[in-house]
Parts: sequence; C-alpha cells; structure tokens
Amino acid sequence: MHRPATPPPPAVLAHLRASNRVGATYVGSTSIATAVGVWLSLQPGAAVWVLGQVVLAACFVEWFVLLHECGHGTLFRDRLANVVAGHLAGVGALIPFESWRRVHGRHHKWTGWQDLDPTTAVLTPRPLSRLERAVINLCWRLWIPLFAAAYRLNNFWNVPRLVRLFPVPATRARVVVSVVATAGVYAAAVILLGPATTARLIFLSLFLSFIAQDILIVSQHTHVPMGLSHGQAVDPYPTLAQEPFTRSLRLPAWLSRALLHFDAHELHHMYPFVPGYELHAVPYTPAHEVPWTRWIPAARAMPGEQLFFQNRDETGFDL
Repeated sequence: MHRPATPPPPAVLAHLRASNRVGATYVGSTSIATAVGVWLSLQPGAAVWVLGQVVLAACFVEWFVLLHECGHGTLFRDRLANVVAGHLAGVGALIPFESWRRVHGRHHKWTGWQDLDPTTAVLTPRPLSRLERAVINLCWRLWIPLFAAAYRLNNFWNVPRLVRLFPVPATRARVVVSVVATAGVYAAAVILLGPATTARLIFLSLFLSFIAQDILIVSQHTHVPMGLSHGQAVDPYPTLAQEPFTRSLRLPAWLSRALLHFDAHELHHMYPFVPGYELHAVPYTPAHEVPWTRWIPAARAMPGEQLFFQNRDETGFDL
C-alpha cells in the first residue's frame, strides 16, 4: 500500500475512534493474565515461579500501556470507563492515575522544549558529579533499570513537585488523593499478603518489567535534539510539528499489536486523539522510526551519561 510522504491532516483520521469493546478486551485479558501470573508465582517449585514472574512482568508492562491509553481517554469511547480502567491500570503500573494524566498531558503540551516538559526537564544538560556519572553509566551498562524507577518517583510520586506543577487547588487535590489512595492499595496488599509473599510476587517480575520499560521509555525522547526555553515565554509545538522530537522503536508486529502500538511514538505525538490500537491505520511512515534490533545494541554501547544528557547533534551518534 502506498503511504503518503506527508502526514495527513487530523480531520482525515476522525474515523479512528476508541471502542468500548476493544478497550474491555484489553483490560479483561490483562486482568486474567495477571491473575494467572499471581497464581503461578504462588505455586511451589522454582520453574513454575519463574514462569509466573515472566507472565507478571509482561502484565506490568501492559498495565503501563493501558494507563497511557486511559490517560488520553482513548482506550474506551466512554469517559467513565477510561477513568475507572485508568485507576486500575495505575495500580498495576505503579503510577497513580491522576498524576499520570496531568503530568503526561503537560508532556504532550511541551514536547520539544526540554526544560518545560516535566518528564524531560531532569535530563536538561548540566554538569554531572563524578558519583552521578558513575551510577548512571554503571546502571545503564548492567541493565539495572534506574530510569524506569526514577521516571516514576520523580514524575508521579514526588508530591512536593506535583504540588508546584499544579497550583490550582482542585487539580492539586485530585493528584494528591490519587497518590495517597494508590499508596494505600499497596500498603493494604502488603498487610494482607505479608512482606514475604509480596516479595515473592513482585521481586523478579517488577525488575524484568522495568528493564522492558527502560527500553521503551528511553527510546522515545532520549538523545533527541530539543529546544531550551531558558525561562523565556515560548509557544508549544503543534502536534503535527512534534515528529522531530521523538523516536519510534519498531517492534515485531505481534508485540506492537499486543502493546497497542506503543512503539509508534511519533504517530502518537502527531495524532494523540487516535487510539493506540488504531495507529497502524494512519497512512504515514514517520521519519525517525528505527528497528529495535538496531537501537538497543547501539544505545547500550553508549555511556549512559551521553545517552541521557546529550543529543545526537552533540555526540554524533544518530541512534
């Protein structure tokens, strides 16, 4: 099929709408898979436990993808269904839903301005201490998912920062309540199951899922040239103009479908109103789509400090 060289206008894609049936299928299948992973992880025998942990790791990644979709209101056509499923997915993804929805909305608004986008501001170029460089480089080299953990803690659980980001009282209250309520769910689970059983359920599975999410998240906006506002008033980039500031990590077709085409990140930024499971129908191939088989080895070969705090114009590495 011929794919146009220029992106289609958003009005042409108005028919790509969310479906309650498709949304329910994803949430239902992920819930069932999570229950299976929990059951397997509680069975005796190391081999069965490892299998359960792998299943749970895949579910944690899927819950993160579903949280992303609910935050945009594009998993279901019904708004309330997106909110309910979003809170459920937030628990599975270890990210409070209201924090996610608000911070991720700011991310889309300010994509292209590194110091204004709350999810990239921490990577704004700055002098790094020797300890910072050592930790970043070591974790990246050894596949220790530092970024996936820091991404959560700094952006979605850091209450003082969230309070500063959202000064409107009603918004601030919803965000704080979401953080407290989500933390309460985890506390209740630990009390109910006990620390030992909780560790058996999540120790390996969370680690594996964070490794996968490190790859997915880091590939999208890291080592990409962006502007710096330096505190000046600037205008946000329109959605169709955000293509240069992101990257698409092309996964195998079956995995891309399972992850609601989360890898089609350029298309998502250009058309954030299109459900992830419909992005394959957008008749345009983005400019910065790269196969995962090429990006992962190239990115892992770089020092973490260069990958995270510099861009391809500065290092000469066009990942």
